[in-house]
Amino acid sequence: MIDPRLRQITELLTLKADGMYGLSAVNQRQHALQASQLAQDSGCPDSLVAASLLHDIGHLVHELGDNPAEAGIDDQHEERGHQFLTAWFGPEVTEPVRLHVAAKRYLCATEADYFAKLSKDSVVSLSLQGGPMSAEEVAAFDALAQSADAVQLRRFDEQAKVKNRETQPVQHFLPAVARCLRPLN
Repeated sequence: MIDPRLRQITELLTLKADGMYGLSAVNQRQHALQASQLAQDSGCPDSLVAASLLHDIGHLVHELGDNPAEAGIDDQHEERGHQFLTAWFGPEVTEPVRLHVAAKRYLCATEADYFAKLSKDSVVSLSLQGGPMSAEEVAAFDALAQSADAVQLRRFDEQAKVKNRETQPVQHFLPAVARCLRPLN
């Protein structure tokens, strides 16, 4: 019998992720699969593979449409995703999800060429999310336990927007996700 949490994740990624991923040439599902494929191919632990698959789940659990940033709305998908996932996963999965937007702001502040690598929709959303971090914010981010994983997830996030890139299907990544689930009560 499949864990009901895995069933819900599968349903979100297969039934609700057909909407385009911002202004890129991929949909939400393709973006999630590309990010998790990049994590797996890089030899990341299950927790980062799962976080990569689920990092934008917050986009799938709100009713703000496919591209709220275009309308000037920060959908706070990182917080929505974190809230959705915290009952099921520990911080090794949920914190990179929660911090992946902060990681974008961090990288814009700490790497001179990072901003130039952002997609058009990431530039739009960056302005809604507070822009590059201040020196104080950078120091506070560096002190967080999951900051390195969040930065790695962010790098996968930016690379996961390639039209027609081959990936494994959702079901391929479910064992990694399952190994990260908290036990059912």
